[in-house]
Amino acid sequence: MTDQSASPLHYLQIGEAAERAKLTQRTLRYYEEKGLLSPPSRMDGGFRLYSDEDMERVERIRELKDLLGFSLAEIKEMLDSEDVRLQLRAEWRSDADTSEKAVKIRKARDITAQQLALIDQKMAKMATMRETLSDRLEKYEAWLLKWSPDGLVAEPASSGASSQS
Repeated sequence: MTDQSASPLHYLQIGEAAERAKLTQRTLRYYEEKGLLSPPSRMDGGFRLYSDEDMERVERIRELKDLLGFSLAEIKEMLDSEDVRLQLRAEWRSDADTSEKAVKIRKARDITAQQLALIDQKMAKMATMRETLSDRLEKYEAWLLKWSPDGLVAEPASSGASSQS
């Protein structure tokens, strides 16, 4: 069913790749459509084949989405920046003159600064949300101290105890 010359053992068909990544096949196709994943290699029959590098990229997409809450547009921006950085690294020549090296280093620095700014924006939004929730919690704790019969905050919020608003 699979052509062994076109499909070394480290390649996965889309179903296997989706299962390993804990995603749907449709999601992998969507990531490809949106430019988050390069079009994978294909077997003679047109079946998609995902390499170890493809799977690492899928994991990076999940990390940016799940851990940092990035949108697909932000993920694309981060991945495109990483691709440029990797291209600069591949083009690096130790025998190049210092001005050529400086140009590449500046570009890599600027790309990294853009990625860091994107993460900082997310962290600032999360810090603001955390502060809002923390203030709200303090307010509820103060109300419980004020309005509870014994002046104690004894019951946890998840206890299901009813209160009057």
